[in-house]
Amino acid sequence: MWLPNPEPQVASPNLKGLPPGPPGHFLIGSFPLGTSDPLQLLAEWARTYGDIFYYRAFTSPVYFLNHPDLIASVLVTHCRDFIKGRGLQVNGRLFGKGLLTSEGDLWLRERRLCQPAFHSEQVQRYGELMVEYAERMLASWQPGESRDLCTDMRRLTLEIVAKTLFNVEIGDWVDGVVEAAEPIMALNTRGRILVPFMRYLPTPLNLRYRRAVRSLERIVRTIIERRAQCRGDGEDLLSMLLRAHDQDGQPLSFRQVRDEIMTLILAGHETTALALSWTFYLLASNPSVEAKLMAEITGVLGQEPPRAHDLARLPYAERVVRESMRLYPPAFAVARMAIRDCEIGGYRVPRQASVVMSQWVTHRDPRFFHNPEHFDPDRWSEEFVERLPRFAYFPFGGGPRVCIGSSFARMEATLLVTSILQRFHFSLDPACEVTPVTSITLRPKNGIRVVLEPRCRITRSEPGA
Repeated sequence: MWLPNPEPQVASPNLKGLPPGPPGHFLIGSFPLGTSDPLQLLAEWARTYGDIFYYRAFTSPVYFLNHPDLIASVLVTHCRDFIKGRGLQVNGRLFGKGLLTSEGDLWLRERRLCQPAFHSEQVQRYGELMVEYAERMLASWQPGESRDLCTDMRRLTLEIVAKTLFNVEIGDWVDGVVEAAEPIMALNTRGRILVPFMRYLPTPLNLRYRRAVRSLERIVRTIIERRAQCRGDGEDLLSMLLRAHDQDGQPLSFRQVRDEIMTLILAGHETTALALSWTFYLLASNPSVEAKLMAEITGVLGQEPPRAHDLARLPYAERVVRESMRLYPPAFAVARMAIRDCEIGGYRVPRQASVVMSQWVTHRDPRFFHNPEHFDPDRWSEEFVERLPRFAYFPFGGGPRVCIGSSFARMEATLLVTSILQRFHFSLDPACEVTPVTSITLRPKNGIRVVLEPRCRITRSEPGA
């Protein structure tokens, strides 16, 4: 809910100086995203320096928060003192002023326009389509073949987003979107988000990025034009945007619609595809968890495909997805930039300073998760969830800017994990080393390659059997 802007925080005269933090270098400061393993480095700094630490990335001051209460103060309590971080701002050519990057009244208007497509009743109706597209994909798989799950899951979730939100069959353009996403993600790795001037150099990577954005724009334009031909006839999100008017009573401009569709295509398929890929990786690495999950699926569904109303009877499947997103959150960090001087944890945070909160680090904090490196879906009991601090687990962010599609993504991931596991078991390809890489999202560096093993036919368990 959007609230009136509260009074800015009043600086306390007793504020402490800078928080502790790594010493850094004279010119570049400390630059974790430019190291070979930034996730491990950030986790080490959190253990060494505590709940809030400071470092400088070139000329940018960065305050890193590692406690749920401090995270809540930024995302909820004093959210109006912050805007989205520099990492998204430098992707303005790609996302424009869509939901992911817009601020203030513009963001509020766009959120209200898009919200009906994500109401719980509407999301439930998407479930059958999600499973239908999964079954279409599975029909093309052959026992014994080797596949990259990341590529397959991106194609699947992209088709689902296009059909559910835009009522468009995107099959002819799937390869173009998947291929274009690669240079876009590559440009956002290894700290380039904090060195924006590098994006303007005519390097091969920058040129590939620009070609990728142009390719995506052509696809998005085609999607919009197709739906515009039947304006007013659909109840999908794209039709709603095409019928919408701005505050002056004028239809939304093509650019406004383009920005929303571009944002929803990329964010809407990438994060769920990663959640699925990491979940299958963890299940293939933990056969006892997979066996327990399959016992639940067999007992509840037999060979019948899952439906949205079945999810209440598949609590372990939901816990598996939740635990996967704890260990491998598709969004590994949330960044904000202060728009005025403020206070966090007793320290003064100056205007234009960056504030970073990492799901990767907080989700693995032993204060909140016992044996945090262990994949344990059973930890998510009702009692555990009730006593867990609110922002000890925040895979979809939080506060007013919480991901609009969180319910959509959770349902989609659980339904697809269930329907895919009914048909196939995955054996990890030993030649493929799985290493997480930080970009806009948390991606496996070389994908996740598996060998397909078909399941034996199963039947629904009878009560008392």
